[in-house]
Amino acid sequence: MSSTTGADEVEHYLRAVVEREPQVGECLACFVDRMVAEFGCDSSLLWATRFRDLRSPTATALEKRFRAQAVRCDCLVVQKAYTPVREVLVRDLHTDELERPERMPPCAGVRRTNTRPCAHWRRSPMAGYPD
Repeated sequence: MSSTTGADEVEHYLRAVVEREPQVGECLACFVDRMVAEFGCDSSLLWATRFRDLRSPTATALEKRFRAQAVRCDCLVVQKAYTPVREVLVRDLHTDELERPERMPPCAGVRRTNTRPCAHWRRSPMAGYPD
């Protein structure tokens, strides 16, 4: 029988949120993808907001742009707002369709205050972001 309580799980999660920071040069999409893979999605923009607060606090319209695309949580950031570029997609031999690999390669890097994705991602056509 596990001695872990719900309160312990919440404390572990909150500690992870406070302690986790983007790696040097890591882009928003790679950070969110990495955090969702490690901790899951809590149906909010927790990791995207954490990235913005730490790396680009003046990007105040980030959440508004995501919500305009119906991106209401972190897992949708890397499903709807950004998509992997063709070079990081792999072909499924059974269906002959291109799919995202289980793990993305390490981030290609961006400037510290940038909220744009690195070279591994592109903004989805519906993103509504100015280029």
